[in-house]
Amino acid sequence: MNVLQKLRIDPFLVILITVVIIASFFPCEGEAKKWFQYLTTAAIALLFFMHGAKLSRNAILAGIGHWRLHLVIFTSTFILFPILGMGLSFIVPEWMSPTVYMGFLYLCALPATVQSAIAFTSVAGGNVAAAICSASASSLLGVFLSPLLVGFLIQTNEGDAHTDTWKAIKDIVLQLMVPFIVGHLSRPLIVSWVEKHKKLVNMTDRSSILLVVYVAFSEAVVEGIWHKIDAHSLFMIGIVCCVLLSVVLIINVYSSRLLGFSKEDEITIVFCGSKKSLANGVPMANVLFPASVVGVMLLPLMIFHQIQLMVCAVFAQRYALRLRTKKAE
Repeated sequence: MNVLQKLRIDPFLVILITVVIIASFFPCEGEAKKWFQYLTTAAIALLFFMHGAKLSRNAILAGIGHWRLHLVIFTSTFILFPILGMGLSFIVPEWMSPTVYMGFLYLCALPATVQSAIAFTSVAGGNVAAAICSASASSLLGVFLSPLLVGFLIQTNEGDAHTDTWKAIKDIVLQLMVPFIVGHLSRPLIVSWVEKHKKLVNMTDRSSILLVVYVAFSEAVVEGIWHKIDAHSLFMIGIVCCVLLSVVLIINVYSSRLLGFSKEDEITIVFCGSKKSLANGVPMANVLFPASVVGVMLLPLMIFHQIQLMVCAVFAQRYALRLRTKKAE
């Protein structure tokens, strides 16, 4: 077991931080910036094409009948998180800048992750079929709901939005949804290739995210991000992420028990209802917001992503241990 595994640090986060450092010292500017933007648009389209190709209709149908569980998860993802995000307004601007706060509102409007939510549910012994259904549906609904939520939350808290919501939805449909649908419709033709080359597909996904982050932070560096975000600001973002995740986890655990769900369903609710998707959030931010603020607004999402992986890894092991103990008894 290497150091990263012992510390429960996602190796991808280390690469992500490295890309941010590279962008800080060597930002793309001028003519290079234009070509990087074209490349980023193509990479995002490919990313969502592959998301569509990987989505199995059979897996979704296997867990779709458990509507009470899905309702609780969607409530956590698209209602509880935004309410908590709006509740953070009292710490602005004393503890965080308005732009960072907008980043938290954006984080709270995002759909759940797919891969990690399913993986943690499986490790912990939860309802995997329902997790696949909920996480996939959340990712799909997020393409439409997240821009609407972002527009509502930012208008409510700022009186005006960083972006035209309806124009953003049109751009989302063209740049994200159309490739997603084409990829899903192409699934019968390419599913065997996708299954055979999972590592290459995952590498394509992550490369697309890294490219978007590099371009976003290049623009942010040119705009002077490191004069606006200091060590104290990063520390406060981490603290707020921890508090936000803790509150959601506690509410999900006790609400699932009060509603009479089984332990397997509780596990699914905990892991699917507490996640926020970096894979969807990074490219979506590139479409929704001006380039000058994307870098700053992605900081809460990037930090929350790592914290959720570390905390949920511990939760998954505890659930799995409890399950093994129960079987042994």
